[in-house]
Amino acid sequence: MRKTNIVPWSEEWASLFEEEATIIKTIFQESLLEIHHIGSTSIKTIGYAKPIIDILVVVKDISSVDLLNPQLIELGYEAKGENGIPGRRFFQKGGDNRTHHVHIFQNGDEQIHYHLDFKTFLLEHPEQAYRYKQKKLELVSKFPNEHQKYQEGKQELVFELAELAARWGAKYRTRRENSVRH
Repeated sequence: MRKTNIVPWSEEWASLFEEEATIIKTIFQESLLEIHHIGSTSIKTIGYAKPIIDILVVVKDISSVDLLNPQLIELGYEAKGENGIPGRRFFQKGGDNRTHHVHIFQNGDEQIHYHLDFKTFLLEHPEQAYRYKQKKLELVSKFPNEHQKYQEGKQELVFELAELAARWGAKYRTRRENSVRH
């Protein structure tokens, strides 16, 4: 069983993201459109996270990513394919002591909005981030050595927050697009 490791939020995580993003940009070069720090390490308002840097990479063509597997493996990443999300390429680094997750999607994939809306919603709504923090702390104390139970225990709240974030994100994008047109 994998131990659940939740630690207080750290400013260092932004630097770790920037360092890894710089390396990833050199691998993807012209196929890279965007790169974002996502997940709990990117959301200070949650206050706690597993110390794993989640990176969202947006590319022109998802099929081109498979050709880059050897370069990512050379950097210490393990290629996991779609890993449960159609259209994604997922890589993890660090084995059982993971340090990074890279989620790669083709431009236009709905998962891009899902991840970015979730992050921005929790940054903009600290009361919702607090609920997520409390759930994480409750579960880590209840299941410190049962990571799967920790993950399962937070899913209902994650789905609820994701739904709120999706509705909020759709309105936010619509308002932003309307203000650009005028």
